[in-house]
Amino acid sequence: MTALDPLSDVLRSVRLRGSVFFHVSCRDQWAAQAPPSSQIAPAVMPGAEHVIEYHLFTKGEGWVAVDGQPPLRLREGDIVMLPHGDAHVVSSAPGLQPAAEDNWLFRMRDDPKPIPITYRGNMVQPGSRLAEEDASTVIVCGFIACDLKPFNPLIEALPRLLHLPADGVGAWVAPMLEHAVLETGDRRAGAAALLQRVSEMVFVDGARRYLDSLPDEAQGWLGALRDRQVGRAIGLMHAGPAEPWTLEELGKRIGLSRSALHERFVALTGIAPMQYLTNWRMQCGARLLREGHASVATVALEVGYDSEAAFSRAFKRATGLPPATWRRAQMQPAPKAD
Repeated sequence: MTALDPLSDVLRSVRLRGSVFFHVSCRDQWAAQAPPSSQIAPAVMPGAEHVIEYHLFTKGEGWVAVDGQPPLRLREGDIVMLPHGDAHVVSSAPGLQPAAEDNWLFRMRDDPKPIPITYRGNMVQPGSRLAEEDASTVIVCGFIACDLKPFNPLIEALPRLLHLPADGVGAWVAPMLEHAVLETGDRRAGAAALLQRVSEMVFVDGARRYLDSLPDEAQGWLGALRDRQVGRAIGLMHAGPAEPWTLEELGKRIGLSRSALHERFVALTGIAPMQYLTNWRMQCGARLLREGHASVATVALEVGYDSEAAFSRAFKRATGLPPATWRRAQMQPAPKAD
């Protein structure tokens, strides 16, 4: 029997794409302002629906802050991710004000990656890198793109600041990322592809570590995965989206009554089990439309709809477009920023 792993299902279906963009050298007192990822996405990941930024401190330490939350201290080897794409400040000490920056990123977006940047006090020098011994702090900054539609329950379930300490279970990720950055700097063949894959691994490792850290009573989608019965129900729907699931059948398979399953599922996820099934079917349908050449009618059958019309109505509600129109839009090349 296939293992039930909804987290892997979602990670596979939302098209993770990674890129390391900056190698930042810092000295003295410094602060850098990062705008919301939606504003810089056209430069760093053209065409991406959602962009997550992350920072790896390869030397020294610093602070990361988003509005409404206390600043987070980062030490050598730590990684911080911003799953919701918040604007944030990275600095040598909490409360420092960053210097005003122009749109140099858009001018340098086509440069070989990672782009070097130096921060010294209020001075920002794109294209410049301090010698390792002269830098008090060195940070590798990257981006992970993913889809939000039709259905991506993971992003909402993650915190605004996701801290991955160097001494965590996934400590192998940081050294691998550092190695990939060095390879890119040396312009070795295949280095860019290696860097992309390692960036994706940063996100996957972070999501797994956060899931493992949740208390037993945690709510939200990740909390639901940890619940013995609701997690099993989600796993069954993911494993067989085309099955004619009903509340009664799901409850029977996991050992809960129809009403008890509905109540527990809604309490943890915020939506009813059958609505969750519809959402997941739309996500599966989107993946089939994007990755294959099957007709809309065939896709409809593969995700549990008896008619193309019923699937098309549900898909348009979820994405705003009919399936055939949505598929054509996905085939268009990503737009380039000016």
